[in-house]
This record gives sequence, structure tokens and C-alpha cells, in this order.
Amino acid sequence: VQLVESGGGLVQPGGSLRLSCAASGFTFSHYAMSWYRQAPGKERELVAAIISDGSITNYVDSVKGRFTISRDNAKNMVYLQMNSLKPEDTAVYYCYSGGTWGQGTQVTVSS
Repeated sequence: VQLVESGGGLVQPGGSLRLSCAASGFTFSHYAMSWYRQAPGKERELVAAIISDGSITNYVDSVKGRFTISRDNAKNMVYLQMNSLKPEDTAVYYCYSGGTWGQGTQVTVSS
């Protein structure tokens, strides 16, 4: 089982990024997927989640209306579209499913 994130980087406040997570080694379409983040000195928190068929999503209040989680079961991919980014969104973002974590991708929001 492997999850590999990509798409992080440095962006100015108000900007956008799209994170991707490539999954392998399990039947992707059977599992819910989540994005977590961990800022320096803070606990890891759940940012967004999506059920196996993509019909239901959930978000932490601080990102509602700005972030969108989606998945492509044909490609074994899950995405996190992040718009209107704020400095407080700066963190390492992790893909998660069924006890497996990706390695994380750094998102830095700064002018």
C-alpha cells in the first residue's frame, strides 16, 4: 500500500494550489480518502474527507468554501483543490487511507 502526494509549494496569500495523491497497492475505489495537515508545533488535523464513490465530502470549518476534495477512481487519484489560501494554511499536507499515510507535501502561504 502506497500513497504519494505532490503539488505542494510556495504561494502568495489569496493564491491557489492543487494537491494530488496517487494510491497503489489496494482497491482504491473501495476506500474513503482523507487529507490531513500538520503545521509546526501543532497537532495533525483532518482537513477534508471523501467517501469511496465520491458522493459525500466533509471539511474542517476553517477550509469550507475554499478547499475542494475530489477523486478519480479510474486513476486511483485523490485531489485537494485549495483556493483563497491564507498564511494559516501553511503546513505539511498528508494523504491518508485505511491506516496508511503518504510522505507529505509542504504548502507554504507567504508573501
